Amino acid sequence: MNRRGHCYLLIALPLLLAGCASMQMPDADPALDPVSVALPTTFTLAPDVAQADRSDLENLLPVNDPAFQELRALALANGPTLAAAQARIDSARARAAGAGANRKPNIGADAGVTGSRTNPDSFGTDLPAGISIDRYRTSFGANITANWDLDVFGGLRAAERAARIRIDAATADAAGIRLELISAIAANVTDWRTLDARETVLRSDLGEARDLVALAQQRVRAGLAPGFDTVQAESLAAEAQGRMDALSAERARITGALVSLTASDAATVMASLARESDGDFDTALPANAPADMLRARPDVAAAEARLAAADADIAEAARKRFPKLTLSGALGLLTFALGDIFSADSIVGNLGAAVAGPLLDFGRIDAEIDERQAVVRQAFADYRGTVFGALGDAEAAYGQVRGVRDELLAFDRQIALEKDAEYLASIRYRNGLADFSTVLNARRRLNAVRAGRALAAGRYERAQIALWLALGGSGTQGV
Repeated sequence: MNRRGHCYLLIALPLLLAGCASMQMPDADPALDPVSVALPTTFTLAPDVAQADRSDLENLLPVNDPAFQELRALALANGPTLAAAQARIDSARARAAGAGANRKPNIGADAGVTGSRTNPDSFGTDLPAGISIDRYRTSFGANITANWDLDVFGGLRAAERAARIRIDAATADAAGIRLELISAIAANVTDWRTLDARETVLRSDLGEARDLVALAQQRVRAGLAPGFDTVQAESLAAEAQGRMDALSAERARITGALVSLTASDAATVMASLARESDGDFDTALPANAPADMLRARPDVAAAEARLAAADADIAEAARKRFPKLTLSGALGLLTFALGDIFSADSIVGNLGAAVAGPLLDFGRIDAEIDERQAVVRQAFADYRGTVFGALGDAEAAYGQVRGVRDELLAFDRQIALEKDAEYLASIRYRNGLADFSTVLNARRRLNAVRAGRALAAGRYERAQIALWLALGGSGTQGV
């Protein structure tokens, strides 16, 4: 190209780039902004109790239970679900690194030896005198090549931004899996302690039933009661024993679940559960503003990251409308004699620039942009659904905590009344003022209320664990 051609090129390129820059870019829809999703200022179903902040959320878990501490550590160290989540994070990081590398030059090197055989007649038979064509030739060469997309309009930057945002989404997903794993460990340990409490109640019921058997037998021998009273008392004892024996099946279920969650053997799990707990756990309930609490949940953070990544995908697609400016070059050595490889005459090279862009794509890029805009709308709908799902989880958990707490207070009052009724029935029976069925009925009501109270205590602790999970957990949430 002559000097005039270079001038034309220098004038044409800025005009081309300016024209491309004037192309219309899709506008962001403000209605799809996460900020547009408004949350209430308070939790409607939160109990009117002492409040705590997020730093106290950990106390909603059985943190004083050594079994929970040991099994949680095992699950976090060995859990297969966490290992899979970490692999997904590593995969997202690798994709982001690849997207970043696409913005940098691609530099390569090659070297080779080529031998060729030529038919001299292919150059014609009327060559000038003194000129001959070598039939056999060997060439030696080495090259360094470079190719670089300058990314003038930011398409590669948009792709890298989307890839990096997806790392945040994968990290948030992993944090959610971690919270669910801890919650499952806490729930199963709580169920085990609930079985311990139920067994304690049943052993007490069994001991008192045996006392009734002894009393009935004594009165039968004295001729003060029929033999049927002894049968009824023994039936009450057998009932308590049967309910206690049934607990072993529930313990087996819990053990199996913990084996799966911790990736440990049953002996290790049962050894941890054999350690005594410090008792029931209770704490002040956090009731901060939902917007502050729920937006920290990993699933909400992951949904917001996916929405941002989908928006970056639109920018990447839109920039396909613009031309691509690519620089390329090569520098190497080429010789036909190995001894001349480093001579000045063997140096060869080239340098070039190319501009390529769509002229008529018949709507392909517009269709891709429309598709990605639809993905953004879907991602926003998913985000909004996740936010209100989180709000629903929190309200339900608060409501369960409040309801079960009231139930526990009612059980405590009922137990006191049933104890008085059972004591009075026993006194009347000993004095011959009531039959044995009255005593048995009073005892059965007391047993049922005590068993119900043990189950309610377990549900209360379970509700606190559900509240911990609904509010996004506490502490370090990474994998």
